[in-house]
Amino acid sequence: MSGATALRAQARAETTLSLRRGESLLLTLGIPVGLLVFFSTVDVLPLDGDDPVAFLAPGVLALAVMSTAMVNLAIATGFERQYLVLKRLGATPLGRGRLLGAKTIAIGLVLVVQVVILSVVALLLGWEPDVAGIPLAVAGAVLATIAFAGLGLLMAGTLRGEMTLALANGLYLVLLLLGGMVIPLDELPTGVQTVAELLPAAALADVMIGALTPGGDIATRSWIVLVVWAVATPIAAVRWFRWE
Repeated sequence: MSGATALRAQARAETTLSLRRGESLLLTLGIPVGLLVFFSTVDVLPLDGDDPVAFLAPGVLALAVMSTAMVNLAIATGFERQYLVLKRLGATPLGRGRLLGAKTIAIGLVLVVQVVILSVVALLLGWEPDVAGIPLAVAGAVLATIAFAGLGLLMAGTLRGEMTLALANGLYLVLLLLGGMVIPLDELPTGVQTVAELLPAAALADVMIGALTPGGDIATRSWIVLVVWAVATPIAAVRWFRWE
């Protein structure tokens, strides 16, 4: 079996397994939908009179990418590894790189479904995105998916399942607060904002909001941050991933 064939076969298997985790996917999708509906209909965000859904919709799409690609993938893979499910694959020609690549492809396919659902909900709430910016938003989402999947797989491949569970959820909360997805970055203290701008969550939020908001712009820094994370985390995951 060639490397490409093995990658496709494993990606197909990983996609099937991901779709069978119905409770996990429902929770992963339910949180962004709940945040979108709640904060779009309740006036609690400091948006100076701007339409809440116009800010929230791109941010919540970014949140879905982060939660699915990092948290969901990290936890599932971490417990697969702890229960020795992955040990058998270590003796096959698949290799760590193709396994992690297959998992990233599978989670990307699941994200397509989630993004479509979230977009429909946002449109029903009155969202009017800049259609011309969709290609840029897609490019940002792809880079972020690779970056967050790499980070999730790095945790899953080096830590015990329970530790991966705790760390992934803790990191999710930190990035949620610092990522500009629900609370605008300029509402954060200056020092915290400077640190946040170097994280993939804030970079993704900036790309999504800038691309999908009419008249919006995207900082060059955000593209650089996404590219760096999208290169660094998969390399680190492949380098340090252990089968058991």
